[in-house]
Amino acid sequence: MPANLSRVFSAELEGVQARIIEIEVDLNVGLHSFTIVGLADKALSEAKERVNSALKWSGCRPPNRENRRIVVNLAPADIDKSGSQYDLGIALAYLVASNQMKEFDSSQILFVGELGLDGGLRPMRGALNIASAAAEQGFKSIVLPKQNAEEASLIQEIAVVPVGSLAEAIDHFENKRLIDVFPNQEPDFENIEAEFDFGDVRGQEAAKRALIVAASGGHNILMSGQPGSGKTMLAKALGSILPPLTLAEALEVSKVWSAAGMIPENASFIKSRPFRQPHHSASIVSVIGGGANPRPGEISLSHRGVLFLDELPEFHRDILEALRQPLESGEIVVSRAKSSLTFPSRFQFVAAMNPCPCGFYGDPKRECRCSANEIFRYQKKISGPLLDRIDIQIHVPNLKLGELRSSGGARSSEIRRRVNQAREIQKERFAQQKISLLLNSEMSSKQCEELINCDRGADNMLKKIFDQSELSGRGYFRMLKVSRTIADLEESELVTADHVAEAYQYRLKNAA
Repeated sequence: MPANLSRVFSAELEGVQARIIEIEVDLNVGLHSFTIVGLADKALSEAKERVNSALKWSGCRPPNRENRRIVVNLAPADIDKSGSQYDLGIALAYLVASNQMKEFDSSQILFVGELGLDGGLRPMRGALNIASAAAEQGFKSIVLPKQNAEEASLIQEIAVVPVGSLAEAIDHFENKRLIDVFPNQEPDFENIEAEFDFGDVRGQEAAKRALIVAASGGHNILMSGQPGSGKTMLAKALGSILPPLTLAEALEVSKVWSAAGMIPENASFIKSRPFRQPHHSASIVSVIGGGANPRPGEISLSHRGVLFLDELPEFHRDILEALRQPLESGEIVVSRAKSSLTFPSRFQFVAAMNPCPCGFYGDPKRECRCSANEIFRYQKKISGPLLDRIDIQIHVPNLKLGELRSSGGARSSEIRRRVNQAREIQKERFAQQKISLLLNSEMSSKQCEELINCDRGADNMLKKIFDQSELSGRGYFRMLKVSRTIADLEESELVTADHVAEAYQYRLKNAA
């Protein structure tokens, strides 16, 4: 390579995926200029000022003291570049091109990190995603801020070199003071720290049973009932019976949170299933995702966890309708004029609502003050296509005094064992068929026909229900998946008429 030309590699974060970017630095004779080309945004164009100051405070000759023309090219040139993670790569490439640092083999090393004016490295978002992409592309090591080292070390196939400053990176590659590779993590996972335990919920046995079925198969659930009946408490208790994340699930979730820059400071990755509860005043971008520089929304932050929408009819109509596609496919595609990005959104949808604006429609003790038209308009805020995608729809009645004073029943730890056992049965079934699914709710209609075996009684009941009810084709297969989950809870190989009957009860609100 020519003496005044150097090349290193960095990465661009696109949604939750990372793309390898080549940084080229060329020094030519001429009046001083420092130009960054390759569709750089404002933050990246300002990198020259950060690099100038960082080099000066690291004891090097900065570019603004060079009477030469400096060009930094970011390739491929037709990809928009954003962010400040290119600073470290630009600085090191400049030092090599200006002969202030001996040339080293950078062909299998990825450099990311934002420089402070004093040469220190600041933490960045997307470190886990970038480390994963680097490993997939065959890179042997990644150099990044030491604050992100633990996060990146989840990727076992790549060596993580944690750097605290530009001076440390220079000493390392000149073999003056080598930096130890950060050890790869052996992650441990925790159950979600739910606000309520199932044992804290008094009464509501039918609703608890429905939540156990929903947790076992990952089914969506809607709870309707009068104010104070315990809908929100039940929804928050759901998290306490979900099994811990697997390693593959934790990596999926952590990549989303890392891309959003939301991994907690005291943690390197997400250890428990997310439970997200956006307010009904939230914007569509905050819930669905997107923006000028697209970021994951609440439906992606709840990937492999729970998205709980309390007071469902109060959410904007465009938000509710936008949920239809990710509820079906498990991902959301954010399209822009120049490109489109795909965010994972395989979440368990839990919703709660009142039966009318005042909340007392159907209450035997309190009179509803709403007109028939107000009740109709309120309930019509939830469209039929959205309801059709909710597998379980139940009514949560107000409790009697005796139920309020009764014991709460089984604790979450005991119920979680049953839920985990049902999920293991599902995983084994899918593994035998070499299908990369985890839960019954993820099956397609074709897979339902292939994997769900019904006895004669169940088959006859399914035919009768479909002929006499207003179930859609989607509703039929969703009811079939719930039936399979109920059978898995009872460790039954065949789906029986009892399983189908219980699953149909959970769809009566939509089928009536």
